[in-house]
Amino acid sequence: MGDLIDQLRAGLPDDAILTDPDVTTSYANDMASFCPSGAPAVVVLPRTTEQVQHVMRTATVLRVPVVPQGARTGLSGAANASEGCIVLSLTKMDRILEINPVDRVAVVEPGVVNAVLSRAVAEQGLYYPPDPSSWEQCTIGGNIGTGSGGLCCVKYGVTAEYVLGLEVVLADGRLLKTGRRTAKGVAGYDMTRLFVGSEGSLGIVVEATLALKPVPPLQLALAAEFPSVAAACDAVCAIMAGGHVPSLLELMDSTTIRAVNDLANMGLPDSTEALLLAAFDTHDPGADLAALGELCTAAGATQVVPAEDAAESEMLLQARRMSFPALERISSATMIDDVCVPRSALGAMLDGVAGIAEKFGLTIGVCAHAGDGNTHPVVCFDAADPDESRRARESFDEIMALGLELGGTITGEHGVGVLKKEWLARELGPVGVEMQRGIKEVFDPLGILNPGKLF
Repeated sequence: MGDLIDQLRAGLPDDAILTDPDVTTSYANDMASFCPSGAPAVVVLPRTTEQVQHVMRTATVLRVPVVPQGARTGLSGAANASEGCIVLSLTKMDRILEINPVDRVAVVEPGVVNAVLSRAVAEQGLYYPPDPSSWEQCTIGGNIGTGSGGLCCVKYGVTAEYVLGLEVVLADGRLLKTGRRTAKGVAGYDMTRLFVGSEGSLGIVVEATLALKPVPPLQLALAAEFPSVAAACDAVCAIMAGGHVPSLLELMDSTTIRAVNDLANMGLPDSTEALLLAAFDTHDPGADLAALGELCTAAGATQVVPAEDAAESEMLLQARRMSFPALERISSATMIDDVCVPRSALGAMLDGVAGIAEKFGLTIGVCAHAGDGNTHPVVCFDAADPDESRRARESFDEIMALGLELGGTITGEHGVGVLKKEWLARELGPVGVEMQRGIKEVFDPLGILNPGKLF
């Protein structure tokens, strides 16, 4: 321990090294349940690429594991500390280095908060679409590490589609540059995409070149109430099959609706079993909403309420934004799942989750990015009750299995981390795991980068 701290101090300022156990313990976990963590030996907060390189060279010489972290808003344990590790917190590397309206790119350090970047580019008439629900806290580096998504994915896609190039410090301290800043380019293997979603297991992102879009028109939204989840999912299928491209298409089940009602008195009727929220940011959103409303009515919607202006749209969308806080009030703990299925299987997924909730005697609310089939079942349980905690974990596993049975994936945007290691192996199969382990060994032959995550 003394040798480690002495060597770190040789290349880092004193205020970048934290050793007080009361402080370092606070860096041990992200926000996931059921994910073990260890006690860090030290937390370092570098401000430059050269300082990150020094940390990695030191870790390589001393064979000390390194766990990279952003804001620790993740939900899979990917940022959880390993016993005796160096926690490498990148939150101090928070500069926006460039915003270029001609090339439509931003160059940023990993600690830049998503919302800060979004507001900065908006001032220049540009738009950075990925918008995770934690966008006011989460960092771009964390978004890249987990391949984050958000509410706008149905139209604009996920983080991976906006990362053009990276600067990455490798396990041995070398600096690798990947990708480009041009509008297109296919030179060599796509190393940039390899790092997106790698959860810090292949290298430390210290700079990212991100694609931007022009600011779209203000979106208008509608809310459609349905007497059943099946009817709402039929509407989703009709909307997508009809070629519509909403900027947002979100679904809430009855458990989530009632939780939001209890929290904020939204006034939704008790008979509403599913709520579909849709929005368009086109040049004629009213016409698009009218067409979508007709599809909802044809699918069995009992009421369709379109917004008249942006303020009304924001009021409608508040219900979706309050889903997670509302469900968190139900019990002392929640486990937020992240299973993505083909859109055509969305109804079967939600019906299956309802059956799992009944089987285990638990409250499980579901909100979903319906336009891309990404469901978020939220398992509510009493963490102080061992039996209820066991049932919560078993229900989680059954939800994972259901997603795979329906042709889906175990994670659409939250990542694998510690929580889903077993399930990643099931999804990939033995050959897939072997190939991924081989890639890991090329980049990290000593196995010091975020060990114990993914597989």
